[in-house]
Amino acid sequence: MANKEERIAGIIRKSISEIITMELKNPHLGFVTIPEVKVEVKVSKDFSYAKVYVSFMFENEIEEGMKVLEKSKGFIRSGLAKRLDTRRCPELVFILDESFKKEARITELLNKDKEK
Repeated sequence: MANKEERIAGIIRKSISEIITMELKNPHLGFVTIPEVKVEVKVSKDFSYAKVYVSFMFENEIEEGMKVLEKSKGFIRSGLAKRLDTRRCPELVFILDESFKKEARITELLNKDKEK
C-alpha cells in the first residue's frame, strides 16, 4: 500500500509543479518550487487530502505567494483531477517548507564554529 501512496504523491507533485509553472498565470506568485529534497507531498491513506510543501526563492515573496496559492487552490485541484487516474482528487493543503532556511542556519553555525 505504501508504494501506491508514494506513486500517487509523486504524480501529484509533478502535476502540481507543471500546473503552477505552465498554467497558473499570476504575476504576484513569484518563483515557487515544490522541493524534492524530502517528502514534498504527503497523501492521506484514503487519498482525500494531500499536504503540498512549497518553498519560495526570495523571503519577500512568501506571504504574497502563499495567498496566491490559497486563492488558486480550486484551479490547481481541477487541473490535477484531469491528470490523476483516481476516483477522487485530494483536497490540497499548501504548507511552507522551511527546511532550506533551517539548513542555511545550521550551515552558518557550523561555519562560525569552524572559524573559531
